[in-house]
Amino acid sequence: MTNQVVIRMAKDLKRASIKNEAPIWGKLAEYALKPSVARRDINLNRIGQLTKENYTVIFPGKVLGTGNVPHKITLCSFSISNSAASKITENGGKIISYSDLIEQNPTGKGVMLLG
Repeated sequence: MTNQVVIRMAKDLKRASIKNEAPIWGKLAEYALKPSVARRDINLNRIGQLTKENYTVIFPGKVLGTGNVPHKITLCSFSISNSAASKITENGGKIISYSDLIEQNPTGKGVMLLG
């Protein structure tokens, strides 16, 4: 059974995808509705390898605190460990919710989808 919060998030993402003609939000809604066992994990060191300074990144899974991101990023993920969140904010980065991300980037341009 899917969590009601996840169902609401998927509806919001689909609505934003249609309203803003942004396929990235529709893709993210598909990821949200997948079973939790099918979701991926990613370590901070991998995010650091794939990104550059001031990137906006969304990861449809859990971000784990192994490693470090050597630059500032803005991150949105379905789940994040406490150690990962503190490492990102200590580096000057930000953790934001999906609704804030849609508000800041309605068309999805400039948002990097990992996974």
